[in-house]
Amino acid sequence: MMFCDIQFCYNIQTMEKNYDPKLIEETLYAWWEKSGYFQPRGNGEPFSVVIPPPNVTGVLHIGHALNHTLQDIIVRQKRMQGYKVCWMPGSDHAGIATQNVVEKQLKKDKVSRHDLGREGFLEKVWDWKSQYGSRITEQIRKMGQSVDWSRERFTMDEGCQEAVLDHFIGLYEAGHIYRGKRIINWCPRCHTALSDIEVNHKDINGHLWHIAYKAEDGTEIVVATTRPETMFGDTAVAVHPEDERYQHLIGKTVRLPLTGRDIPIVADEHVEKDFGTGAVKVTPAHDPNDFEIGQRHDLERILVMDESGIMNENAPADYQGLDRFKCRKVLIAQLETDGNLVKIDDHAISRGECYRCNTVVEPYLSNQWFVAMKELAGPAIEAVQSGQINFHPKGRWEKLYFEWMNNIRDWCISRQIWWGHRIPVYYRKDNPDEYIVSKTPPADIENYIQDEDVLDTWFSSSLWPFSTFGWPKETDDLKDFYPTALLITGYDIITFWVSRMITMGIHEMKEIPFKDVYIHGLVRDIDGRKMSKSIGNAIDPLDLVEQYGADAMRFGLSSLATLGGQDMKLAEDKIESSRNFANKIWNVTRYLFMVLDDVSAPIKPSDALKSENPIDQWVISKLHGTIQEVNASYLEFNYAKSSDLLWDFVWNQFCDWYIEASKIRKEEAASTLAYGLVTALKLLHPSMPFVTDHIWQELQKHPKITLDETVDSISISQWPELDTKRINPDLEETIDTLIDIIRETRKLRKESNIALSKTCNLILIPDSESKKLALESDIPLIQKLAKVDQVTFLSATDETPSQCAASVTNQTQLLIPLEGLIDLGEEKARLEKQLTALENDYMIQSKKLSNPGFVDKAPEAVVAKVKEKADQTQTEINLLKQQIEQLSTAA
Repeated sequence: MMFCDIQFCYNIQTMEKNYDPKLIEETLYAWWEKSGYFQPRGNGEPFSVVIPPPNVTGVLHIGHALNHTLQDIIVRQKRMQGYKVCWMPGSDHAGIATQNVVEKQLKKDKVSRHDLGREGFLEKVWDWKSQYGSRITEQIRKMGQSVDWSRERFTMDEGCQEAVLDHFIGLYEAGHIYRGKRIINWCPRCHTALSDIEVNHKDINGHLWHIAYKAEDGTEIVVATTRPETMFGDTAVAVHPEDERYQHLIGKTVRLPLTGRDIPIVADEHVEKDFGTGAVKVTPAHDPNDFEIGQRHDLERILVMDESGIMNENAPADYQGLDRFKCRKVLIAQLETDGNLVKIDDHAISRGECYRCNTVVEPYLSNQWFVAMKELAGPAIEAVQSGQINFHPKGRWEKLYFEWMNNIRDWCISRQIWWGHRIPVYYRKDNPDEYIVSKTPPADIENYIQDEDVLDTWFSSSLWPFSTFGWPKETDDLKDFYPTALLITGYDIITFWVSRMITMGIHEMKEIPFKDVYIHGLVRDIDGRKMSKSIGNAIDPLDLVEQYGADAMRFGLSSLATLGGQDMKLAEDKIESSRNFANKIWNVTRYLFMVLDDVSAPIKPSDALKSENPIDQWVISKLHGTIQEVNASYLEFNYAKSSDLLWDFVWNQFCDWYIEASKIRKEEAASTLAYGLVTALKLLHPSMPFVTDHIWQELQKHPKITLDETVDSISISQWPELDTKRINPDLEETIDTLIDIIRETRKLRKESNIALSKTCNLILIPDSESKKLALESDIPLIQKLAKVDQVTFLSATDETPSQCAASVTNQTQLLIPLEGLIDLGEEKARLEKQLTALENDYMIQSKKLSNPGFVDKAPEAVVAKVKEKADQTQTEINLLKQQIEQLSTAA
């Protein structure tokens, strides 16, 4: 056996009272990695997942922690189920973001990238990546994620560069990539084009300026604009061809204010004649819709600002050199002075901002490279429609996907930065309109110059599910692990990334990139606000790991991830309670070691399956029911449900009830205690890997227990095998009734203020002989756990003591004789309060059952359940009335 090099303490006297993750996690993870447990093993069915590559610039936030934990839970479970698992790690070069970070560092030394030149600047970026790029991988390790580090990839590594070149050239040769002058989203701060989904839209209160343009016949046409500074680039005014107000002006001209330039009035069906004045200014170089109008009418395209958003030589002299927003203020003042400003309306607008620096984006005419997406999107739409790819949850995220794909626009893929995959296009120096597209420079390179731009970061990321396995080479990994089984990601990058991986995966591989897509929500603070450093509510996952341990963070986060993929509200006490849960498991182990100290011979957990003791069989039934439900919840990606199931079994059923019940028969129950713990450890391992594997190894070394598996790590042990024959609903109902009676007796003692130092007796009046016989066999258990002396059974017709505390549960009446123990008046008041609550419940149930809308429309089983509950409530009301009457008589 090869164990992790951690001090083991299977002696109860030396085992720490509380679980301390700091003593275990780092060493244990290093041992896992060194032992190769995260690499594909065996000959089982392949199961592969690629990690959504985090940006190399950053540190992992709480959203990453959630995403990686949800992936790891499924990956660890599949590994234990015998699948040949490959979980591919990696990071993204994050073109714009990384370049911004390095440029900011250079700025501190008063150096710009242009001072260094392209090659010198790229050396600085690679140096930065070497120095800081490992931060994320170390964070992933600290959170316990079982990725295969031997396969770690980077979107700018040699293999990915080859894949990107092959992909670009293939798309170009197939006619899917073209170069053209079109309106793109331009960031004046980053000096680069942005695709539509790299623009964040913010709803703000803006203005609509109404400006009068004088027609050649002396009349005025009023146009409205939210960006008046672009009017210097107007090359027409457009009206609808059927708008009778302007029929006489179509084909004539208007004078553009402050320029002395005349522009034509054109008729175009794009114009909404019922909106505003029915006349719009046309600025083909600064608006995508105007660009289309300009193409239809062969209008000139005039750029009126430079790449920094500064007004250029095409603006009047007084405005040249002004920032676009300063120009707006000066221009509006001048229009008002000249009498051309008709009015200003308040107007809500959706303002586009750069997703990296939040600068207001400028629609800008530019020569760029594009992917024609319409044809490529067709098979990607069909893959989801046909069910080859399934979104979880299905409804709203599929809808978002289809809305994006059915209205897809051409994708601008060129970026005016230096860090990234340089576009493999070479232009002739003497004729830039002549170029070649090639993986390698032309032989006469002195006559050519390579395109200065790089490709959009998402261009390389779209290849991630197959480039990481070796494509375009035909590798064994590609054969084994493509398509991948599962993608887990947030809904915020369905359009950015998910849609493009599906599109390009089908195009290049002729096969879908993954079969299932689980979309989780965003992690928000307890008030539902988005976490942000600026408002001080951000939670650093590594701080949680430091304070509570990785297992607590993982279990706490996964317990919030529901089937519906809703956003989650995270409070730190959720992680704290998960830490307490880890400690509970630790203390169960300490108790088992204490029991093992006293057993006469070594025990084997599977011997529990031979036990005929009803309590043993009950907990085994509950355990296999939990296995069944946990398996089902993982299949439907309902992490919150699986967490609740495991918490309920371990804390409530196993610890609170089974262990307490087993204390009167410790040696006899030792195998069942071990079986329950070992099986629970396996079920919990995917979400709490550290504490479960450490305890597993503690158990392996204990001389009084022989585990049924002898693998070194629980991470490669066999997932618990479900045996439905072990699930016994009748037995569960019987023991659950026993538990309810014990619980209700404890409650009755407490509510009656019977001190624990005082002895009391218990009278039980079951509603059936069979229930009585079942309970009689467990009298010692009732005495111990309910802390009562004598347990007596009566029938419903027997006379009962007049002074009793009473309650009812599972149609069994509970009586504690009170003579000499409590104040009878207070007990009567308590029962009357309980009676009032039950009568209110019965009134609600009766009202529901008398409602034809419910009785006729609700499922038959639901109606039957409500009727059964109402009957039970009525029985309990009658019994309470009898007890109140007896107390009244006694008084």
